Amino acid sequence: MATDAPTRARHAAAPPRHTRHSPVSILIGASLGLKAAGFSWDYLSYYVTDGTGHGTTAAGAVLTVFGVGWCTGLAIAGTLTDRLGQRTALTLLMALSSLACGALALAHTLPALIGVAFCLGLTMEVHRPAVSASINVSIPTEAGRARAQAWLYWSSNVGIAICGGLGGYLADGDHYQQLFIASGIACLLFALIARRILTPRTLQADGKAITYRQVLADPSLRWISVAALGALICAWGLVSVLPLLMTSDGLPPSSYGLAMLANTGAVLVLTPPLTRLLLGREDTLRYPLVPMLAVGCSFLGLAMSLASLQHTTLGYAIAAALLVPGEIALSTALGAYISTRAPDGATGRYQAVLSGATAVASLTPLGIAWALHAGGRPLVAVLLMSSALVSVAACKPLAASLRLAHAPGA
Repeated sequence: MATDAPTRARHAAAPPRHTRHSPVSILIGASLGLKAAGFSWDYLSYYVTDGTGHGTTAAGAVLTVFGVGWCTGLAIAGTLTDRLGQRTALTLLMALSSLACGALALAHTLPALIGVAFCLGLTMEVHRPAVSASINVSIPTEAGRARAQAWLYWSSNVGIAICGGLGGYLADGDHYQQLFIASGIACLLFALIARRILTPRTLQADGKAITYRQVLADPSLRWISVAALGALICAWGLVSVLPLLMTSDGLPPSSYGLAMLANTGAVLVLTPPLTRLLLGREDTLRYPLVPMLAVGCSFLGLAMSLASLQHTTLGYAIAAALLVPGEIALSTALGAYISTRAPDGATGRYQAVLSGATAVASLTPLGIAWALHAGGRPLVAVLLMSSALVSVAACKPLAASLRLAHAPGA
């Protein structure tokens, strides 16, 4: 799919760089707050096992259904963002997310938990395509867009880690219902913020809608999705795999909270210097995105494989901190891709496809639960490292497809 001409036209007409109080900055900050209150998603596994008394296998099944809903929701969110605009999509979808969080507070039986899990997954990342679209239409430079996309991923990572640390202690007191209500309130506030700061949709100049079939015709999007999938199986393991491993060791939710706080601390310390290293202040990226992506995939595979072999709170905390350099490199590379490759009217769908890799990665808990029973920790480590190696291998055809896209006459 040809993307360069409309992308250049959009960037030429883009407004000046965003400020601290611009809609982009506010949305990135709101994303952090949303993730920090994301107890309904991050503590779903613990709620199934500890809060309702169902076992690890049941938790794996619930999380797998959650992942199916996640994939479905992202496809819907991408379409609504590109067709209805960021303001309408965010307002509608975040309001639905609030209702799903409230429903979880009332669910106790396994069938009810499975149904609510699907609805939660359906609304898990629905804000991401719209926020990414706002970034791409608001920031004029390549480096500026990539930096904002990287900060969006960073805000999500920090929020998730804060949620894990804070929720771990509250969940120990069996306050799950209160946590889920807090999640619902955060979603509702996000909807109100989006309604307040964003402008109604402006129709595309050519009036033509871009379909998922056209978006997926871009070979670079297909290959980066494969690479992202393998890496995100490891990165998402912080939320989906770690609780299963720690539960099998008999560790309480507060231990998981400590591991997430270690991840948060590493994110806060390492993000500013590593972002400066990867993204210069000029209008161009300092390093190509493919090498950044390969390094991030490798680091995530090594760190999560190490985590799977731990049995103590300290060991898990160290492994969670070691994930951070890989998370930063991965998020910077994915942000650079969205900022440079997504054409007018398709940013929501491009972001939805890439975020869909995270959703598919969330389908792994049932497989991890099986691996724990079948082969123990070594088998889990092998599976996670193999996933990262697949990602690194996908970087070669990705680089070739990006070179072809920028070749004269392409």
